[in-house]
Amino acid sequence: MPPRCVHYVGFRDDRYCHAFRIFGGPRVIHRRWDFYATRDVAPGDVVIFAEGDETQPVAERNATDLDERWL
Repeated sequence: MPPRCVHYVGFRDDRYCHAFRIFGGPRVIHRRWDFYATRDVAPGDVVIFAEGDETQPVAERNATDLDERWL
């Protein structure tokens, strides 16, 4: 079974550092809950939201994501 992926959604401040200490990675950082974010989450993945949860409306416009493999 491949390792789970941890997705962070909407973090813009030091709350990201706190969440990373708790949940770790590997990680993908989604700037907002958009079509790309909903498509990237696989069964078994963990999604951490800065605000809200997966029931919030999907953003009308997509944002670029950051993936630790690209850093």
